[in-house]
Amino acid sequence: MRESSSVWHPNTQMSEWKDFPEIVRGNGVYLIDNEGKKMIDGVSSMWCNVWGHSKKELINAIITQTKKIQHSPMFNLTNEPSEKLAKKLVKIAPGMNHVFYSDNGSSAMEIAIKISIQYWINKKIKNKNKIATLVNGYHGDTIGSMSVGYVPEFFSKFKSQLFSSIRFSVPNTYRIPRKYSEKEYEQKCLEKIEKKLSEDEKIAAFIMESGAQVAGGVIIYPTGFQERISKICKKNGVLFVLDEIATGFGRLGSMVEYTNQKSIPDIVSFGKMMTGGYLTMAATLTSNKIYDAFLGEFNERKHLFHGHTYTGNPIAASVANKNLELYEKYKLISKIKKTSEIFQKYYDEFMKLDFVGDVRHKGMLMGIELVSNKKKKSPVTSKTSINKLFFEEGRRNGIYLRTLGNIVMIVPPLAISENDLTALLDRAVDTIKNVKFKKSM
Repeated sequence: MRESSSVWHPNTQMSEWKDFPEIVRGNGVYLIDNEGKKMIDGVSSMWCNVWGHSKKELINAIITQTKKIQHSPMFNLTNEPSEKLAKKLVKIAPGMNHVFYSDNGSSAMEIAIKISIQYWINKKIKNKNKIATLVNGYHGDTIGSMSVGYVPEFFSKFKSQLFSSIRFSVPNTYRIPRKYSEKEYEQKCLEKIEKKLSEDEKIAAFIMESGAQVAGGVIIYPTGFQERISKICKKNGVLFVLDEIATGFGRLGSMVEYTNQKSIPDIVSFGKMMTGGYLTMAATLTSNKIYDAFLGEFNERKHLFHGHTYTGNPIAASVANKNLELYEKYKLISKIKKTSEIFQKYYDEFMKLDFVGDVRHKGMLMGIELVSNKKKKSPVTSKTSINKLFFEEGRRNGIYLRTLGNIVMIVPPLAISENDLTALLDRAVDTIKNVKFKKSM
């Protein structure tokens, strides 16, 4: 253990922690601390790890590029790894033609927002500057991404500083209003979206996570829901913007989730698993229609007013290129479709636990909602953070877990073996059994 005297840890009440386990190395899906304890990485190091830790091919890609050039800017310059990666990204992402690199998912979504607003300005269409989105969506922690992905539990402290967005309900099958069936409520949600987008000509873009809301509680969209929204946007001249930072690259079972959802966007952002989880990098992709609106004479000031110091970092791009090669070499997407079936086998095992109200799963993602009363669906509460309770109990069981509120997230490295995933889920069952909550009446 190491005392946390200097490092301020993310999303952590520091007064709860005297010290933190120090991770000194990784081996496959295991994280190993300085006491020699091993934990299965049940959250793929915050949803980004693909192959496990210490994958030789990725490490060698980093070393090789480091010996050539470590970083050079993309202001008036370019580099071979970034050019190569851009070609690969547009090849795997139907309808996309151009790539703008950034450092992380929040930045990639900030870029998507800025492109969406400036696009209409460049087209000389005034006051088309509103953003529509879904309730409880999440798009990052910066001001713009918080504004369009407003999760009250995370961001209410900053509400006065955020710009307003138009938010529509998403059909959460576990919390459908009593008077509706699931299908009826989905249709009501879509009708509200269509009505607003047809009436309000100031809406510039509709932004949503692709396939599922992840940080908002693992809310899996009904089949056809995202496709319908994309058609509504196209019909009403609203840009359709997707966030695949957490859901793309195989997490939900498809390399590019919007192909599975039959909903080609105008703009899409990728991140997290793009480098296999080894270095920070993200990308915002656009269609030719969007890109062309930013072309013109310099004094027209149409170019995108955005830039990052580490845009297109050649080391990150090199490891991303190797990562994509490994997807093909090991046929990872096909493997995921088989491995993910193991999650479904544990549905009943989780549901019979006292404090589990709902289990939601798609691909290599599972959310387990904890409630104090199954009938009332009231969330569990605790004086100590639920995250800390589950981290400590999980560590005793040899797994690394992190919760989001009352949702236990199981998000393993994509290439996890069937045996290791079975061990992770067995230990997750034991962990939930052993954490003590009070039942509400």
